[in-house]
Amino acid sequence: MAIPIWGDKISPVLDTATRLMIVDAGAGKATRTALDLEGDDLSRRCSRLKEHGVDTLICSAVSNAFCRGLYAANIEVIQGISGPVEEVLAAYLEGDLFREAYLMPGCHPEGRGRHYGKSSIRPCGRMCNGAEKGQGGRRGCRDASSNQKTRK
Repeated sequence: MAIPIWGDKISPVLDTATRLMIVDAGAGKATRTALDLEGDDLSRRCSRLKEHGVDTLICSAVSNAFCRGLYAANIEVIQGISGPVEEVLAAYLEGDLFREAYLMPGCHPEGRGRHYGKSSIRPCGRMCNGAEKGQGGRRGCRDASSNQKTRK
């Protein structure tokens, strides 16, 4: 999994983030690796994330174009999350990410997200293609809280 970082917090916009923290949470121990994305266009960013084995990405905000690229790379996007990186990571690994403390303004703590394709979870409810719930998603909508994983 990956989180865009800005200092010790989640970067406010994934598209402009220059660094990501890649986390491998296998074998009960989370190992962290930094990935520099400066100068990469959106397509190259998607490719590099896939090359590094990222299958889930937690971020604050992401453009529709980048989200569609991540979907095409089969990377799950959890959008609308903010806060200190280590706290958010711990909450994710504990299955408690959708607390109000980590949700961006306007997002809802009920954890009801919408997704596009391979479950681009958005507690804020905006989908990659701009469609409303039940329209345009290939697999329908599901409860975001059931999608937390402890994978790479």
